[in-house]
Amino acid sequence: MYNIAIDGPAGAGKSTIAKLVAKKLGFIYVDTGSMYRTLALACIRAGVSAEEKDKVVDVCNSVQVSLEYVDGNQVVRLNGEDVSGYIRNEEVGNMTSAIAVYEPVREILVKMQQKIATEQDLVMDGRDIGSVVLPNANLKIYLTASVETRARRRYKELVEKGVECDINEIAKDIEDRDYRDMHREVSPLTQTEDAVLVDSSDMTIDEVVEKIISYVNK
Repeated sequence: MYNIAIDGPAGAGKSTIAKLVAKKLGFIYVDTGSMYRTLALACIRAGVSAEEKDKVVDVCNSVQVSLEYVDGNQVVRLNGEDVSGYIRNEEVGNMTSAIAVYEPVREILVKMQQKIATEQDLVMDGRDIGSVVLPNANLKIYLTASVETRARRRYKELVEKGVECDINEIAKDIEDRDYRDMHREVSPLTQTEDAVLVDSSDMTIDEVVEKIISYVNK
């Protein structure tokens, strides 16, 4: 099996890039973020707050999260229900970042992800794929971009959806999330020694995809 791990901070475009790389190579794309988001959604639906660690872990242990492809699109299921349309809002995003610091939550998901990696060629993205989930990945990429670039991209995305937002607040959120992700006790966001650094601040999506595929071909 050929495994590609793509790590990096929030808003660096990891999932967009990972999906395109997987498509070009004919690999499966595993969206670890959507798996975490699905657990966060389960907690919100159960009325559990992020501070209630034991209850969060109980919820995560009691649900089934599965990924499948339907007509080339990834569908995320929570106990069999397609929740792909419910997991991308800010509330779920903030809950995700808050519960991902709990070690038992991460352990539940890491086991799921490692099993998938033994079964197929894949591209997986997240914060700790190269360091924790797939330490033996054939290729590790650390994808990043400046806070300004990431805030601009997110702002554009929200405005196109008709959401009122403040670019300075978005930048502050990104900085806060970076700090949390890099300083959490369990599996912090880090660039492993064997990872290739790719800064996408001044690159198009296609350029980033081609660069990663060139490393695969090497």
